[in-house]
Amino acid sequence: MALGKKKNKPAEVVTPEEVASLGHKHEVEAAKDKKSSVYEHFHAQDNAKAVADAKKRKKRYAVILGALIAVLLIIYIISMLTTQWGDLVISIGDVSGGKTIMLSEHEDFSDATVKLNGGSVREVTNITKSWLPKNIDDSKGGDHGDKNYIAYTFYLRNTGDEKLDYNVDMTVTGASKSADEAVRVTVFKNGEESTYAKGSYKDRATAETDATKWVDTTKIMKMEKVSLDAKAQDKYTVVVWIEGNDPECVDAIRGGHVRMQMVFNVVNEEDKSK
Repeated sequence: MALGKKKNKPAEVVTPEEVASLGHKHEVEAAKDKKSSVYEHFHAQDNAKAVADAKKRKKRYAVILGALIAVLLIIYIISMLTTQWGDLVISIGDVSGGKTIMLSEHEDFSDATVKLNGGSVREVTNITKSWLPKNIDDSKGGDHGDKNYIAYTFYLRNTGDEKLDYNVDMTVTGASKSADEAVRVTVFKNGEESTYAKGSYKDRATAETDATKWVDTTKIMKMEKVSLDAKAQDKYTVVVWIEGNDPECVDAIRGGHVRMQMVFNVVNEEDKSK
């Protein structure tokens, strides 16, 4: 039996409605894909914005925290200056070869220390030396000043087992409105009295008539190689006031201030040979 030609299957006819439906289906799927892409895009942007905002907040918090720490540090420093610095500060400087000296407000050295605050006065009125109490050096120790002057008594002891020498330097550590031009400082050492003034404003080489001239424009006085036996002690009284008879005691110095420091240093063996 002989085979003839293969009969082709008739082609399926696609109606216009089916074409339209197929196109609509593709458009819907494409729209879904696009919507998904747009959502993912903006979702990523939202995440990035949240991270950026978090970083900004952290920076703000860091700045605020740093500012608070700075303020607290300033308050602490001011507090330290207020409690440790007065108008008169007495301190121990250098010691040498096991030789030591200590300070105290009490003769029995029940409160031995290396630094004393000699007190301060505010809004003083100028006075003159004759107005100060008689026997002002008779105080047992500590602050015994009044509203118009500083008066402070303390003791210095050789706490070692050997005789030693010490130096004393008293300087102005701060002044304003030229108040130091009219200040007077009297130092009693074991009852022996010495009074110091800065010197004539117009001629620094000329001393004021009622006082010994300062060593220079900031150093009030110095004592060198003061001998002190083992366990012995010296008594000091420091009195400070604004001298009304000084030519530089004028209205311009009102509101000014003067701060001073008195430092005791043990003389070492090398210094003794000089």
